[in-house]
Formats: sequence, structure tokens, C-alpha cells
Amino acid sequence: MSPKGSPTVTSAAPALPPAGLRATARIGAAADGRGSTALPLLAGEGPLALRRTRGGPGEAGVMLVGAMSAPLGGDHLTVEATAGPGARMVLRSAAATLALPGRHGEAARYDVRIRLADGAAVRWLPEPLVSVRGSDLRVDTRAELAPTARLLLREEQVLGRTGEAPGRLRTRLTVTRDGRPLLDQELDCGPGAPGGWDGPAGLAGHRALGQLLVVDPEFAKAPPQAGMLGEFAALAPLAGPAVLVTALAPDALRLRELLDSACAAYGW
Repeated sequence: MSPKGSPTVTSAAPALPPAGLRATARIGAAADGRGSTALPLLAGEGPLALRRTRGGPGEAGVMLVGAMSAPLGGDHLTVEATAGPGARMVLRSAAATLALPGRHGEAARYDVRIRLADGAAVRWLPEPLVSVRGSDLRVDTRAELAPTARLLLREEQVLGRTGEAPGRLRTRLTVTRDGRPLLDQELDCGPGAPGGWDGPAGLAGHRALGQLLVVDPEFAKAPPQAGMLGEFAALAPLAGPAVLVTALAPDALRLRELLDSACAAYGW
């Protein structure tokens, strides 16, 4: 109580803003009825700047341009892309994404959400993700496809810059088709990851790894056959109209060569 008997009012301390940056990029593609694709939604925030680019025939192009250094520890970035019925779109990034350490050792998050309606076709082709020493990044990519949608998705990870130890990198890729699971896999590597991630049954000393996922209803008729695409690359048909190419390489350049050769060989 105050000296005069009135209640003492104590103002609460101001709430602290959440650590790290929060930013979302939203992309929406729709068939324009003239054999091409429009982009009625193209909105970026913070480091996730978006630019219209030229795509293939009937295809809208979008470039993700990093407007600042991100993701830093504590950041949470999200990319949301939706392709309506019959829409065609290619999504690329202008440069490699560097996962950087934060001030207090917090983990960063990078979420990708892709939704494809019937007859839609999307190519998600970002540049490599580089796990910098001291960083901690969790990447969660989820794609939801209608029965007649097509998807080409490429992921490339590089563990550390040249001559540098990597940070902690945890990724998960989840794909559903017609509401049913098609692929769900996780990767965990770097300091603090379960033992063996860099051993003979894991990355076997390689510092670049990637995968190429192709979902196409035509594979239900004639799926590509499983096989090796080199000493450290393989193609595996999935239990659905899809195939997965997985590759290891000593560096990002060789990794891209392996994945590009798979695209060329199968006409993807």
C-alpha cells in the first residue's frame, strides 16, 4: 500500500521481442487460361525478397533473392508456394544459402511449404545450403501434391565452407500425394549428431550431399529402373509414381554435375 492507503501500481516489464528474425515469402501461381501462368501472389519479407523471372514454355519463374545475411541462429524463415490447377512454375534462388551461427547458440529454422493442385507442375531448384561452422539449422520441407500434379525438387547441402568444419544440420523432407505419404526422410549431421553420420555407412567423408526427387503420374506406367549413377549416386523408384536420386560428392560443383547428369539422362 502507498502511504495514503491506495494500492501500489507496479507496471510490468516490457515483453522482450522473440530472439531472431521472422520472415515469410508467399508465392501463388495460377493458369491464366491462355496457356501460360500468372503470379497473383508474390510477397516477400526481410531477407526473403522475390523477383519474377522467365521460365520455360507456359511456366512462371520466381527467383528468391537474399536481401540480408540469413538464417542466423534464432531466425525462422518460411517459404510458402502454391500452384493452382494447371499452373506451371519454377522456383530458384539467386545464390547459396549460408546457415550462420547466432550470438547465443540458438538454432535457426527454415521451412518450405509447397502445394500443388491437379495438373500443376513445379520445379523447386534452390542453390546449395552451406552449413557454416558453429551454426545450427533445422530445415523442414513439405510438399503436398494432388493426384495429377508433377514435382521436380532438388536439395543440395554442403558441410562447411572450404577447409572448414560444418555446423549442425538437421533436415526433413516430407511429400504426400493425394493425402498419402510418398516420402518422409531425415538427415542429421555435424557436431552433436548421432554417431556414425560421417562414417562408412553415412557420408563416408564426403562434404556435399544432395537429392533429386521427381514425382510424375507417367511413372505409374513405366517407372525408371533402380541403378547406380556413379560410385556415390543412385536412383531408387519409390512406392508411387516417383523416383529419388541420392548423391554424395567431395564438393558442391561435383554434386551439381551428378544431379544435372541425372536430369539430362532421363529428360527431367
